[in-house]
Amino acid sequence: MPEDYLICDKCGEEIQIVPDFEPEIENSIMETLSTLVGQEETEETPDEAPDGEENGKTASFKRRRSKKPQIFLGIVFLALIAVVSYGFYLYHIHTVEYQIDKAQSLAQRGAYAQAIDCLEAARREYPQEAQLLFLEADYYYLQKQDQSAISVLLKIIEGERNQRYSAEDVEEAYGKIVTIYANEKEYGKINEMLRDCENERVVSRFQSYLAMEPEFSYVEGSYAEVIPLKLSSNTSGTIYYTMDGSKPDKNSSIYTAPLFLETGEYTISAFFVNDYGIESEIVTRSYVINLAVPNAPVVELYSGEYTEATMISVEVSAGIKIFYTTDGSEPTADSVPYTGPIPMPLGKTLFKFVNISSEGIASEVTTRTYTLRLRGSIPTETAVTNLVNQLISNGYLVDAEGHNPRQSGTLSYQFSSVLKVGKEDYYTINEYYDDGTGILSRTDKVFLVQAYSGEPAQLGYDDAGNFVANPI
Repeated sequence: MPEDYLICDKCGEEIQIVPDFEPEIENSIMETLSTLVGQEETEETPDEAPDGEENGKTASFKRRRSKKPQIFLGIVFLALIAVVSYGFYLYHIHTVEYQIDKAQSLAQRGAYAQAIDCLEAARREYPQEAQLLFLEADYYYLQKQDQSAISVLLKIIEGERNQRYSAEDVEEAYGKIVTIYANEKEYGKINEMLRDCENERVVSRFQSYLAMEPEFSYVEGSYAEVIPLKLSSNTSGTIYYTMDGSKPDKNSSIYTAPLFLETGEYTISAFFVNDYGIESEIVTRSYVINLAVPNAPVVELYSGEYTEATMISVEVSAGIKIFYTTDGSEPTADSVPYTGPIPMPLGKTLFKFVNISSEGIASEVTTRTYTLRLRGSIPTETAVTNLVNQLISNGYLVDAEGHNPRQSGTLSYQFSSVLKVGKEDYYTINEYYDDGTGILSRTDKVFLVQAYSGEPAQLGYDDAGNFVANPI
């Protein structure tokens, strides 16, 4: 048979190798047997004895004959040694270590096909040895037979069901297959394999290759509140979506932040693309949002003309925030918040109020138009001038430009509104500070000027929280 062949070319049966004895053992046995035979011939020859000593000759001959059983036992012992040695040799050549060493030796010489034959023969005796399959897969891979290598590794993965191989061996088999596919840029096949994999450790380890459908933070159905719908993926990549039920593609909207679903019906479709370009299946969810629209704000003061300082109040409901505008624009959650009664401005003013619920639902807008005229009152410009002159006279200001001994910048004053303090009408005037940059910052001081007499004062509060005019 050709050297290193394990299978007969003619019949296909495994070759039964009968090893030769070691020369040293064979020579030792032969020498021992020759010595024993020589001793036997010598001992069987009667010793010569002097005449008249017949009884002594007979005794000597008997002693020589008594050694024959010892010689026989020695031969049996040597035969047993030979049999045991041969048995150990047969055991050694059939161990998995011997087969692996022989396969590796063949592979080092480039005889991969013969190495694989050797491993296949060994695997029939040791089907539970995963190392034999790993070596076989490696030898196929070195011959650029990737599919054969994968087929061998799949035997380890299939053996996971009957627990033939350890969890570590199964995970290593997956790793080798992933490496082969990744080298060939067959990322789609990796995705398919991982989607069929029930081993959580393996899926977690290689999830960057997996493109799972996006997950929705809310189950589909009807809701009575605004929901911030979040879409998430199993690994890094991009989620594309539509909100009208149409089929999304890579030209659709890219998900970057929660989708706030307000009143209405939504059909959201999305799919995920991982960093390797693998696309998930499209998933679709439907939502119906039925939100209670709050009532329009109730403004206690009707539109009309007024001749004295008046406060504008709006009813406040639990869970509702009120916003308003005075420039004619529609109020939103970004408008001025209503925090309490508002002094009616001088002249004609259009107020628009809106209620916004905690879910962000806006009510209808309530509109009011007010005209405030104080008959016999001084102009607001005069009121500001009177205040500045009073502040100069008492040393609070140095000059009319607003310089003062306490700060490097300047102070200025602007009319704000008309306020009822006690039974009298006052102009409210706010103080602003300019540090030299031209940017005005409102201070915490609010001054008053009597609307008819022009007498300056400073706004304060009594123990009951009511407005008072403190002299300055």
